[in-house]
Amino acid sequence: MSKNAFIAITGRPNAGKSSLTNLLVGEKISIVSEKPQTTRNRINGVLTKGETQFVFIDTPGMLKAKTKLAEHMVKSVRSSVEDVDVAILMADVTKKMSGVEQELIRSFAQNGTDVVLLLNKIDLLKNKEDLLPIIAQYNELYDFTEVIPISVKRRINTDQILPALEKYAVEGEHFFPDDIATDRTERFLCAEIVREKILWTMQQEIPHGTAVDIESFKTRTKNGAEIIDIGAVIICEKNSHKGMIIGKGGERLKEIGTMARKDIEELLGCKVNLQLFVKVKEDWRNRENVITEYNIADE
Repeated sequence: MSKNAFIAITGRPNAGKSSLTNLLVGEKISIVSEKPQTTRNRINGVLTKGETQFVFIDTPGMLKAKTKLAEHMVKSVRSSVEDVDVAILMADVTKKMSGVEQELIRSFAQNGTDVVLLLNKIDLLKNKEDLLPIIAQYNELYDFTEVIPISVKRRINTDQILPALEKYAVEGEHFFPDDIATDRTERFLCAEIVREKILWTMQQEIPHGTAVDIESFKTRTKNGAEIIDIGAVIICEKNSHKGMIIGKGGERLKEIGTMARKDIEELLGCKVNLQLFVKVKEDWRNRENVITEYNIADE
């Protein structure tokens, strides 16, 4: 008997949602960095285990909408929790509860959502007894179906997550092929890999003002081996940002490209020729037409 479970993974920026998605699916489908606002789109991770297909919706971190882009991201989170079988609220135990968690809990209450609370980064707690007041604080606000203290990084208690979620699977045909890990296209994943490397290499606020568009994606054969030629455009907000992304003598852009190409080759399983270009689109995060044209965030 085939079953499905749709699960929204929610929480504040940098709580570990994308790392959890990658862990549960068993492949890297969501980019990861220490910077908030890393995830902009809803990303469906798919895990088929026996008769049950789990569909994990990795949502952008909830944040105050200061730009048009942020408005799209907040809307994406709210719509993601409306029609799921169960939601995960992921909280960072090293940080105090914020308005983000409270806003999400209000949304759960409005929709009558069953919620599993995952208290992440317990490996960073010096005194494990500090967990008790944190659990009590969350339990005062919502009747969570389960509370599981975990560490995604150290794989602590992560084996308890799937059994807790499987209870919410409903009978029905699988929505996705059993052998895929995500419904996102290869082009989308390649663009996200490039953006991840920008986040990793640049320490200023500039990465938040960048987006990546795959302009060309063509396959050819050379000496019997498949090669994929990819042309990617990095979009930034200012000419000064363009110069910083390119770097002195093009060194930073080359570094981003080298790191991205390695991961893309691993993703696609073949040789990749990656060409990176940088374009300036002033204040694009507040320009609806640019956000839509480049599919930078979901509705």
